[in-house]
Amino acid sequence: MTTWLLVADSVRGRIFRTDTPTGPISELTTLAHPEGRLHEQALTSDLPGRTFDRQGYGRHVMEDRVSAKQQDNVKFAQRIATYLETMRMRKEFERLVIVAPPDFLGLLSGKLSAETRKLVILKVDKNLAQKSAKQIRSHLPDKLWTLIRS
Repeated sequence: MTTWLLVADSVRGRIFRTDTPTGPISELTTLAHPEGRLHEQALTSDLPGRTFDRQGYGRHVMEDRVSAKQQDNVKFAQRIATYLETMRMRKEFERLVIVAPPDFLGLLSGKLSAETRKLVILKVDKNLAQKSAKQIRSHLPDKLWTLIRS
């Protein structure tokens, strides 16, 4: 049975594969998202609007409930989830391990289809997207397949 590992952050999503429970992982593909490196101001077209207090002379910046950076991260999480859904439907993997920083892990989990979520055997809340395959494997349980849910 094929296990895929998604190692992601807001800049890249790397897909690895392993065919044995204790074996090494090999990288299959990378989904790049260079916009994830941009600062908030670079993602917006202009400065936020301003408003005045009803009484007095206070002036305040109007802020969006969801920042442009957060919206951008949501879009990238959706892109990864769509890719995984396509590959699941093609039966490219039977198990999935997700490794991502806590905030991005939550976004990804929320974007996965119910069918793809059923294949997730492990979630690791660490930022390992820039690590080598060997370093990533060292952060996972020795025997990945023992994690299969009954």
